[in-house]
Amino acid sequence: MIGRITGTLIEKHPPQVVVDVHGMGYEIDVPMSTFYNLPAIGERVALHTHLVVREDAQLLYGFGSEAERATFRQLIRITGVGAKMALAVLSGMNANELAQAVAMQETGRLTKIPGIGKKTAERLLLELKGRLADALPGAGQGGVAAAGGDVLNALLALGYNEREAVHAVRQLAAATGVEDGIRQALKLLSKT
Repeated sequence: MIGRITGTLIEKHPPQVVVDVHGMGYEIDVPMSTFYNLPAIGERVALHTHLVVREDAQLLYGFGSEAERATFRQLIRITGVGAKMALAVLSGMNANELAQAVAMQETGRLTKIPGIGKKTAERLLLELKGRLADALPGAGQGGVAAAGGDVLNALLALGYNEREAVHAVRQLAAATGVEDGIRQALKLLSKT
């Protein structure tokens, strides 16, 4: 398994790049979130990679961070989601934004990504719920995405409808913990 590539960036053709490692050029498909953060051609680059071996091809996918690669691996485990769709998702939003969308069950954010319809978005949200917290550093207990999801669930359990609860959670500061988030959300909801 090729887990990481470090070398000189010699070609950039979205979504593919070529990295020269001691005379050997590796073609690597990357999400646009990684592509936009790449250095100029001729400079050194390091990418976390995932190798897919199929009967007719060996494909290498590269990511700018471990969190992106972990998210990609969670996405391709879902039935009906291949590497191209996983790259499309990560091109439309970064790993933390996806974790937050999953925690808050925001179908609308996923349907804005080309190639993701409502049914696919709902399946992604259902199957990724609870999985991204383990995959992403900082998204687990105490992470922003998990805290927002816990606050949302608490508000729903208290009888608020989903629209009100999601609106209140979106008003919270990014680093708000669960207990403070619930208090602040209840204050916001009592004003409406």
